[in-house]
Amino acid sequence: MSQASTTGAGVIKAFTSPGSIRLTSLPPLALYVHFPWCVRKCPYCDFNSHESKGGAFPEDDYLDALRSDLEQALPLVWGRQVHTVFIGGGTPSLMSAKGLDRLLSDVRALLPLDADAEITLEANPGTFEADKFAQFRASGVNRLSVGIQSFNETHLKALGRIHDAAQARHAVEVAANTFDNFNLDLMFALPKQTLAECQADIETALSFAPPHLSLYHLTLEPNTLFAKFPPPLPDDDSSADMQDWIHERTREAGYERYEVSAYAKPHRQSKHNLNYWRFGDYLGIGAGAHTKLSFPNRILRQMRYKHPATFIEEARSGNAVQEEHEVGARDLPFEFMLNALRLVEGFPVHRFIERTGLPMTSIEPALQEAERRGLITRDYEKIAPTPLGQAFLNDLQELFLKDS
Repeated sequence: MSQASTTGAGVIKAFTSPGSIRLTSLPPLALYVHFPWCVRKCPYCDFNSHESKGGAFPEDDYLDALRSDLEQALPLVWGRQVHTVFIGGGTPSLMSAKGLDRLLSDVRALLPLDADAEITLEANPGTFEADKFAQFRASGVNRLSVGIQSFNETHLKALGRIHDAAQARHAVEVAANTFDNFNLDLMFALPKQTLAECQADIETALSFAPPHLSLYHLTLEPNTLFAKFPPPLPDDDSSADMQDWIHERTREAGYERYEVSAYAKPHRQSKHNLNYWRFGDYLGIGAGAHTKLSFPNRILRQMRYKHPATFIEEARSGNAVQEEHEVGARDLPFEFMLNALRLVEGFPVHRFIERTGLPMTSIEPALQEAERRGLITRDYEKIAPTPLGQAFLNDLQELFLKDS
């Protein structure tokens, strides 16, 4: 049973009966900050991003709104330390050095930030300026995530990227010279891409010895230009050959595949993303940002207003949250597995109990079916997806989705 009510000016909040859960401890807390502008919207992108006209955007107004949003959210996280910060988008590297410094100063002033917190900034090669990135580093950013996608000129054009191959290489050089810890985002199974071209992209990335690699299979997401006008993509067998080669080549190069699309050198896993996959908590501020917060007897989800102008206006008026609901006990197993089963290592049994407040008996039928199909291995301490479970991850996760 659910009930909707309207509070404030046009704010719709849905409240769902949470069922019976009891948490004995709260998970780690992360902060996500969304920056919604890009130079140009890519045809495959389904993130909340908006083209900045002529490269202009209301930086000061948006920073004011972010601070207001954070101030309004503070009662929900009183006394909780923040362990990681991720500034994503959009293209957050479009921000001025002064603007980013102000943002991180506001975060430190309002939240108890761990002294060793991982602070990540997403950046695209078309926005790289060595001096500005050195200033980002001086402001406290200690991890950079660079959206390369490909080093191939033809594929970059097909993906609608604003940078070329030379700018991609330059961006990685700046990242490597400025940051001890950085990630490179690349995609494979691109329009008309061959196995040899995929291999060339990965070899180029490996030549820079990045501490972390995110290697994604291109998917045609709903409500994108590629979904409306699908480009010619490699067939399933060719895509599988690319993925198999990537697994083997990264292993040879000293990377551990620890999540579906994430590969890391020892001790260089993304702490922020690990918190998501381990069903930790996160406070999301900024246009369209999502929040998941745990309390002793409930788990709350929120979403901010998506359009930047609306978000700024609503944050100024004291209510940046457009939607919120409590996650019911019926939905918690699926939400947990949607994250935890992405990890190659799986999860310890106690984590499910601690972070959902539910007993293992609540998912026993689904576990038995997953085990019967050869999709998981399990014992009294740990549950993990098998290679078959990783290959058919959606099917595995859906076993924990209960009918209303």
